Amino acid sequence: MTSTFRTLRRVGGASLLAVTVGLLSPASPAHAAENAVPSYEVKINLTVAALDASRAPSAAVRAEFGITGSAKERGYSYYDTDGQALDAEGWSVRLRHKDGSSFEETYKKRFPVTDGNIDAALSTARAAGFDSADTTYKAEVDWGYGKQTLSFSKEKKRSSSGYPGTSLPSGDTGRGWLVSDVPSELKNWKSGGWGASTLTASRAHGPVTAKVYSGAWGTSDDASIEVLPVVGAGGSGTEYVVELSFKTDSRTEAAELHKNAIAVADAKGWLHHGDILKTQLVLDRY
Repeated sequence: MTSTFRTLRRVGGASLLAVTVGLLSPASPAHAAENAVPSYEVKINLTVAALDASRAPSAAVRAEFGITGSAKERGYSYYDTDGQALDAEGWSVRLRHKDGSSFEETYKKRFPVTDGNIDAALSTARAAGFDSADTTYKAEVDWGYGKQTLSFSKEKKRSSSGYPGTSLPSGDTGRGWLVSDVPSELKNWKSGGWGASTLTASRAHGPVTAKVYSGAWGTSDDASIEVLPVVGAGGSGTEYVVELSFKTDSRTEAAELHKNAIAVADAKGWLHHGDILKTQLVLDRY
């Protein structure tokens, strides 16, 4: 309770004081942060029938999906233990080098989307501390052929001076950088220091080098096709992962792009009926 004194007026030379007594309303409770608002990336895998003899997207594929850019290379490795302890907790840690750019250190936490319920996944993420209040993480829904995954990623930069093209540092050097820059959310994920110690025990899975061709299609002005050569499942030979993707900030547009891209690719005989998870593929084969 507070009392506020103020002079109302003077009467016969005396000042009359009014005493206003009021109850302070309790402070408004702090509102918990809301669910994050994600962007969307539609990711559809194509078969090698979409490639020409040089292992680039064929002219027909380029024309159909608005791919106009020339190839840009990027090299990357994922860091995890032999037992994939980080992956088991939904975390992935990647060191990537795009030609002509700085190194990108990406720390990503994934949450499954069950039965297409993106909002439920966002609520689960919020309960784990990933919400709209933390703008240092980028929220995104990867929308594959039959699978959706919500992810929160934080990116940090490292100078690539002395590393030409898409070359990467040694595994020990890369791991040292990633441990040094590990964000607190991963560092203390299961217990104090768990993430840092797990990352210290990790190794580089890779490197792999992809070629990416960009363009625009439908309602997305950020379309691309990535062609990633990986070692064969038996440890020899080369297989090619072909990923067609579109980025948008709209869930409605993502759904439409997903439907239309599948329909076109299927009609042309280019569609891979399933989801190929590049992160898991690299972790398993390297």
